[in-house]
Amino acid sequence: MSRIGKKVIAIPKGVTVTSKASTLTIKGPKGQLEQQIPEGISAKMEGESLSFMRANDDRRMRALHGLSRALANNMVQGVMNGYQKKLELVGVGYKAEKRGKWVQFALGFSHPVIFVPPAEITVDIPAPTQIVINGIDKQLVGAVAAKIRSIRPPEPYKGKGVKYADEVIHRKAGKTAGK
Repeated sequence: MSRIGKKVIAIPKGVTVTSKASTLTIKGPKGQLEQQIPEGISAKMEGESLSFMRANDDRRMRALHGLSRALANNMVQGVMNGYQKKLELVGVGYKAEKRGKWVQFALGFSHPVIFVPPAEITVDIPAPTQIVINGIDKQLVGAVAAKIRSIRPPEPYKGKGVKYADEVIHRKAGKTAGK
């Protein structure tokens, strides 16, 4: 049996879980999330815990068993606590500023870059070179952070660009270093 799939998810107080047909809905203090459960996987509520079972033991079902449990656990954590990603802008003149619902970046291009985040995501800018992305959907928070990072990824020589706060940029030696 899948090691992750057989673990039981403890449902905290204030979170409600409903399973209809092949849809799992989780509501909490921060919002509501829905996820489709793959065919052959079933979710079962027992008191204050949620468990997943699979129909058979073929390779695909074993993989989907652990995946379904992990996605449901991420949903429970998201509606209780939410998720957060931090980005940093490194470079002279690189900055971000919030303009209503969208964010304007100055990243060394000849024009400002405008980014409009999805409605479920909040983008905070505590300092001009720091960006904090918050939301309840772990996948969406990571996707928005990756999209912002892809505007100007960090380069290996000076480290300029948009990077995750905990990311380590491996620096390369320039041409003159070898002489």
